[in-house]
Amino acid sequence: MTSGKTGRRLAAACLLVAALFGPGGTALAASEPSQGELRSRTSFRVCADPDNLPFSNRAGEGFENEIAELFAAELGLPVEYVWHPQTLGFIRNTLRAYRCDVVMGVTTGFELLQNTRSYYRSVYVLVYRAEDRARFGSLDSPLLSVARIGVVANTPPAALLGRRGLITNVRSYDLIVDTRIEQPGRQAIADLAAGRIDMALLWGPIAGYWAARSEVPLEWVPLRPDGRAGPPMEYRISMGVRYGETEWRDTLNRLIRKLRPEIRRILEAYRVPLLDRRGRLANPPPWLAAPVRKGDLFAPDGYRIAEYRAPIPGPPEKVEAIGTERLHDLLAEKAVVAVDVLPAPREPAGRDPAAIWLPPERKTVPGAVWLPNVGGGVLPAETRSYFERALRRLTRGEAGRPLAFFCRRDCWMSWNAARRARLEFGYSRVLWYPDGTDGWREAGLPLAKVAAFRLE
Repeated sequence: MTSGKTGRRLAAACLLVAALFGPGGTALAASEPSQGELRSRTSFRVCADPDNLPFSNRAGEGFENEIAELFAAELGLPVEYVWHPQTLGFIRNTLRAYRCDVVMGVTTGFELLQNTRSYYRSVYVLVYRAEDRARFGSLDSPLLSVARIGVVANTPPAALLGRRGLITNVRSYDLIVDTRIEQPGRQAIADLAAGRIDMALLWGPIAGYWAARSEVPLEWVPLRPDGRAGPPMEYRISMGVRYGETEWRDTLNRLIRKLRPEIRRILEAYRVPLLDRRGRLANPPPWLAAPVRKGDLFAPDGYRIAEYRAPIPGPPEKVEAIGTERLHDLLAEKAVVAVDVLPAPREPAGRDPAAIWLPPERKTVPGAVWLPNVGGGVLPAETRSYFERALRRLTRGEAGRPLAFFCRRDCWMSWNAARRARLEFGYSRVLWYPDGTDGWREAGLPLAKVAAFRLE
């Protein structure tokens, strides 16, 4: 395995080689080429794969085809394609051979060409059969050790599985292929639908497109890096041009800025998972989007009241989500009160009623306090009083003192607690750490034992 800059270069190269990205007024005129710029001024010449949906194909059915048509229309030029399988030698035989002038999708920072600004950001995902959400919908599933997992060789999720010691579970799909003959992502989705594998770890644009076309209902969730040293799971995608053609790059950058809303509409139509600036899903699918706040999951006042361990699309209103590094820094500076709200275990059944039962200690983020059971959607009067009095004690009555709430990953109780502190108790600086102790541990940081906070 690799790490650091070498690892990032390898990941970017793998993504391109595997063809995971294929990668009101008047029209904007093309800039005058500077000396050495050999791009065409009579057509928008695109280097593309002839059979690599959802990115491109000869019939123009991919999202990179649609974006190319959009750009060409702004430039007042026809689109001209140079077709070549996006495998080894793709850049050498197309862009560097001056047969075409732009590669529509590459990872930002890929060193064989000059990048434009990024025009979308996406993420690797875990795909599973909808009926198996409870069994195979997470890499934290207790059934993971027996799951059959499909992954494309030498991509970042393969390294993640290696770190977790799960290589023996893997069905591997070739990375370097001729897409006219073999399409590993599409095949993995077909194998998942047919029951030949239980999970597939794939680049999001490929997974979203083919999962939506499966006759067997499939769902997906974003993958997260396995600690600070693990490979990244999300990448920014840009266009690629030859080095030295800075005016051409700048022209494309202006188009990207101008056409960003149209680009997003195209990407969303192809079910591409898009991340916002904070790394959150900007277009969550129905199974990850916030449910209608009524019925069995939410109380009329907006608090989650059932299925507390489930994906959460974003923080409560007026609450800021933060990551592991931010929480670590705030705690180091003693600039926040961190509050763990994981429920305490229930008293054992059949115990001697005369015996004193004390809940076990909780392993949590060092420096945090544990307020068990305060994250329910409906709080008993005594629990609500305990929660409110504990926060007043911890903040010394200062409503502007920062509070950071968490429990485990995908924990609606921490969401409820942060929402209640902000909207009901009146604290003005409320933070929410969605990865909880799972994210802290995966980052290689230690946990510390703590007893439940007691009001004397």
